[in-house]
Amino acid sequence: MSRPLRFVRFNAVGAAGIGVQLAALWFLTGVLHVHYSTATAAAVAVALVHNFAWHRRWTWADRADHGNAAAQFMRFAGANGAVSLAGNLVMMTTLVSGAQMTPMAANVAAIGTCGLLNFWLGDSVVFRRP
Repeated sequence: MSRPLRFVRFNAVGAAGIGVQLAALWFLTGVLHVHYSTATAAAVAVALVHNFAWHRRWTWADRADHGNAAAQFMRFAGANGAVSLAGNLVMMTTLVSGAQMTPMAANVAAIGTCGLLNFWLGDSVVFRRP
């Protein structure tokens, strides 16, 4: 598969993942009244599982190690998950506490910032060529 097509698929999965993450963040902060930093970590974790499943099945299906999903998930969590969690928590704290943005707006900014690095990690680390 060409890299441009893979990038389009990555962004389609990412867009759905943004919906999952924002819905989880809204539910945790707005309904359950969980502090935004705790809610952010939980929302990132939910989106991480969603995104891994779709990237494995669709974005990088040609590279999925069908015999070892657990190892692939561990690479995904260690690479993409670490970038997403650290990037989201740092940016959320900076934008919510420092810039007085709402948690939802700050989260959208954080997600966008982490996206390009996550594509590179997915392509070269998680779903690397055999």
